[in-house]
Amino acid sequence: MSRPIILGIVGDSAAGKTTLTKGIAQVLGPENVTVICTDDYHRYDRKQRAEIGITALHPDCNHLDIMQQHLSLLRIGQPILKPVYSHTTGTFEPPVYIKPGKFVIVEGLLGYSTRTARDSYDVKVYLAPPEELRATWKVKRDTQKRGYTEEQVLAELEKREPDSEQFIRPQRQWSDIVISFYPPNDDLNQVNGHLNVRLVLRPTIPHPNFTQILGLDHNSMSAIRLGLDRDMGKPVDVLEVDGHATLEQVNKLEHLICSDMPHLRSICDRDSNPELGKVAGTTGETIQSYPLALTQLLITYHMLKATQIH
Repeated sequence: MSRPIILGIVGDSAAGKTTLTKGIAQVLGPENVTVICTDDYHRYDRKQRAEIGITALHPDCNHLDIMQQHLSLLRIGQPILKPVYSHTTGTFEPPVYIKPGKFVIVEGLLGYSTRTARDSYDVKVYLAPPEELRATWKVKRDTQKRGYTEEQVLAELEKREPDSEQFIRPQRQWSDIVISFYPPNDDLNQVNGHLNVRLVLRPTIPHPNFTQILGLDHNSMSAIRLGLDRDMGKPVDVLEVDGHATLEQVNKLEHLICSDMPHLRSICDRDSNPELGKVAGTTGETIQSYPLALTQLLITYHMLKATQIH
């Protein structure tokens, strides 16, 4: 039996990990995908954290040894008895028996914090939205879904900032792809379907050859741009897709990704994959985001590519 393909999605609280994960899992087929959140490996519940004065972002607040042991087991196709942390109640629930599917998506705060954990992934993604945008998303989520007031959320963000800087953001260096969704012209009112995306593509995994499509249409005003840059001191390719990119422009890029991978051709058919690029709007409506769809498609490409390598 071939082992599961493991994708890591790491980022700070409310960076968009769950939205990204949901679309990828839909595309690969929910029956083929096991999703694990590393928040389940918290050592203390919400009440205990408040008493001790520690945040959930600190390594000492998490059973990283058990997390990395479980990742190693999943990588060889073995089942785990996974702890369960409820964000709704801030308490732990009974553990669940998990048998890995064909694909495993591991999302959370500290997924790349140990060498053993990092070695378990086939594809590593880091989400890095601008901090102002992440704060907006966190206030919206925690007030609407977790019962906090806006003042409580903003106070929590401030309290967590030293740990974010020390333990979360440095994990960016271990990723194959850094994903930054950002509003055009820094307009935070446009925080959903009209976001642009900046994809830092590290040479640690083989990316599709995007130069074919961008050679003819490569200028700073284009809605899709490819360039060279440095990230954390190392040379990288950078692919940018604006939220106002047309369906025709996006289709060209999608079919370039899909043509390199026969299994992906059905995924490129929007009618058969309506979940691709879907995001909730400010008033609860569903918005189609082409930059999100392309990002989910590119990550799916890498997961399917990994099945060929292994």
